Amino acid sequence: MPATDDVELDLIAVGAHPDDVEIACGGTLARLARKGYAVGIVDLTDGEPTPRSPGPDVRLEEARRAAEILGVTRRFNLNLPNRRLFDDFESRVALAKIFRRHRPKVVVGFGGRTVMASPDHYQAMLITDAAVFYSRLTKWDEHFDGLPPHTIANQLSFPLALHGLDLPESSGFVIADVGPTLDVKLEAIRCYETQFPARKVGIFDAVETMNRYHGLTAGFEAGEIFLTYRSIGVDDLMRWASPAHART
Repeated sequence: MPATDDVELDLIAVGAHPDDVEIACGGTLARLARKGYAVGIVDLTDGEPTPRSPGPDVRLEEARRAAEILGVTRRFNLNLPNRRLFDDFESRVALAKIFRRHRPKVVVGFGGRTVMASPDHYQAMLITDAAVFYSRLTKWDEHFDGLPPHTIANQLSFPLALHGLDLPESSGFVIADVGPTLDVKLEAIRCYETQFPARKVGIFDAVETMNRYHGLTAGFEAGEIFLTYRSIGVDDLMRWASPAHART
């Protein structure tokens, strides 16, 4: 899926490695794609080296198949160094170029640290935060190949923790209904055979349990949680608080 195609995307989700986004919000991406939205994924690294993978081509093919299952419009890999990912100027600019070229309305990325997991995740959060800002800056064309500035309407984050319910600090939380696409999400994660061999089959139960728990808190069969850094406003409190009883 070449980055030279200038198709506009409604939403871009950013992960450090192939499989991050699938685990965190694959159900939401699949649901949005089925509603007709153009959805993209950016993997900052190829995830290599990794213990069970014979090479980057295999991991990239897993990512391609997962994106196809989810219905993702475009998937990009910035080929930044796995295990040595750091928030630096060049990485910020590389991601901001994707935003300027494909002009998403919403960007989703990591929120908070993932203790005892890859430190790349936290660095990916910092890079994404900066790239959202860099995307809209004027009078800096020489760093962005002449791509015009683009202001992203909103930025949301996802926690990537399957062993607890503690959440990073934010202004609030949004639960996206993924009941209709939970099976699709799990199928996409299963594409990563190099990451989830038979001895790690419990990951699928952990993901499903977490999604069903989050969904239950919002009245859904399954849900994915997003952190928002803005207050959520409504113009009809009754429609939000009691949609079944609000006036039409």
